Amino acid sequence: MNVIEANGLTKQFGSKKVVSDVNLHVGKGEVYGFLGRNGAGKSTFINMITGVIKPTAGEFKLLDETNLENVYSRIGVLPDYSTFYDSLTALGHIKYFASITGKKITTAQGKEALDRVGILEHANVKAGKFSFGMKKKLGIAQAIIHDPELLFLDEPTSGVDAESGLSIQKLILDLKKEGKTIFMTSHNLNEVEKICTRMAIMKAGKIINEGTLEDLRAHYSSNIQVEIKHSSLGKGNHQLISQYLETVGKEIETRGNVTSLVIESENKIPQIVRAFTNQSIDLYRINVDEPSLEDIFLQNESGARVASF
Repeated sequence: MNVIEANGLTKQFGSKKVVSDVNLHVGKGEVYGFLGRNGAGKSTFINMITGVIKPTAGEFKLLDETNLENVYSRIGVLPDYSTFYDSLTALGHIKYFASITGKKITTAQGKEALDRVGILEHANVKAGKFSFGMKKKLGIAQAIIHDPELLFLDEPTSGVDAESGLSIQKLILDLKKEGKTIFMTSHNLNEVEKICTRMAIMKAGKIINEGTLEDLRAHYSSNIQVEIKHSSLGKGNHQLISQYLETVGKEIETRGNVTSLVIESENKIPQIVRAFTNQSIDLYRINVDEPSLEDIFLQNESGARVASF
């Protein structure tokens, strides 16, 4: 079941298209990462499908509903900005936001939500005294207090310390285990790589790449760095190995017991292994340097390739 379906979604301000003809589908139980630089259109896309602004064109469904009024109580949103009442305590905020969704909570339930984001000790502190990071945590607590099925988290770990960031990542994974679907934006590529099941990269209002990390890596693995540690090469088999490697790769270099080269496909690796073993050369270790999500993101931003999966 898809919990988010967007077809041809477009938002235009004057002559500028901020989001252009986006098609996107997110299945139940996914942690979906939405990547892109500032100004790429990520927040505008979220604002459209959560009802903050109206699309210029296209259509979308959340939880199989086209009328957002039918799903407001079933979704939670952490916007890219969180505004709170300075004179209201954290616990007061949680109770207030829960009541907006039609859910009445006890003090214990409110404290449990604050505990999940790590600010229980500040339950009775007024939000006006909160730091930016504490407000971010309060924003996450208000997004989950009514036990929603679908969560939109815009930069959930920005502005928080490293320990808090790891705690929020764990919370997101716990929410996934509880059967919830999370749609999140992030500038932390390491974070997305660790916790997202699928991801999309947006540039200039368009999705230019989408898929699992394995999908993206497979597409961008046209230059794989391979390093092989092996037993000593004799003069004869050194020449034979060098001649063979020139047929499957490039940038070949042997220094002592280590040979490195660049190949275009991981399918070449088993062939290389057989070539060494056929020459009675022992292999001790093979290191393969695959592209990270950061590498993929930077290639997209530099205008390398465009693809979808």
